[in-house]
Amino acid sequence: MDTIVKAVDHLPSLPHIVVQVIELTEDHNSTAQDINNVLNQDQGMTASVLKLANSAYYGFPRRISTVTDAIVLLGFRTVRSIVMAASVSDILNQDIEAYALEPGELWRHSQTSAMAARAIAKKAKFPALDLAYTGALLHDIGKVVLNDFLKQDYHKVIELVEHDGITFMEAEDKVLGFNHALVGAKVAEKWNLPAELVEAIQHHHIPEKAEVNQKLTAIVHLADFISISMGIGIGIDGMLQSVSSEPIEILNLNQLDIEKIISDLTDSIADEQSF
Repeated sequence: MDTIVKAVDHLPSLPHIVVQVIELTEDHNSTAQDINNVLNQDQGMTASVLKLANSAYYGFPRRISTVTDAIVLLGFRTVRSIVMAASVSDILNQDIEAYALEPGELWRHSQTSAMAARAIAKKAKFPALDLAYTGALLHDIGKVVLNDFLKQDYHKVIELVEHDGITFMEAEDKVLGFNHALVGAKVAEKWNLPAELVEAIQHHHIPEKAEVNQKLTAIVHLADFISISMGIGIGIDGMLQSVSSEPIEILNLNQLDIEKIISDLTDSIADEQSF
């Protein structure tokens, strides 16, 4: 685990601009112009934010051409989520060979999961849509860290899953001594994210273990399942995962609700601007 902690430490910290945006969106005295001034320091970040803001997912009839427009039309919290997505897209766009995820596939899975989480949160009347989005966006970030460690041993993991009837994550634990969800939680801690987000990432496969915010973890669990069920980011472990029935009950949803969310997401994931 010490080696993994060192690997986590080598991951880039959240860009200073992202940290500033998070702080500004939590300050009731901040204005749209304050956030615009910060984002304008990085043209690449600004372009990425505007691209996502103009995606079919947000569905505005007219083009959002400035960060100020995005903030006014989408709100502080939504723009904060978009800024987070723009900042981690390069990290998640890597080739994750150990999990049989081609370049860009983990990013597409993470972003689709994030969009699904926001939709689930709306349906379940969960108040913090941006929290749900961010938790699902980062739920598999541990795979980026574990990629190099698992390359030579993934066949051992698969063998344990097939012969011992355990989950992929349990097999990761047996072979490596830790799993991608725990490592992802370490990344979230490094980035000083709230405890409920750390928990949602750590327990996204076993939501019944959540204690800090059970609903948030349930949302991230279902969002991951929805993304995989749509064929996005299945990788080597996707079809070896199971969905828990407990999150659906916790969120007071039913099968029809899940099917409607999947149906509504179809147009959004067809739009390349969402990624």
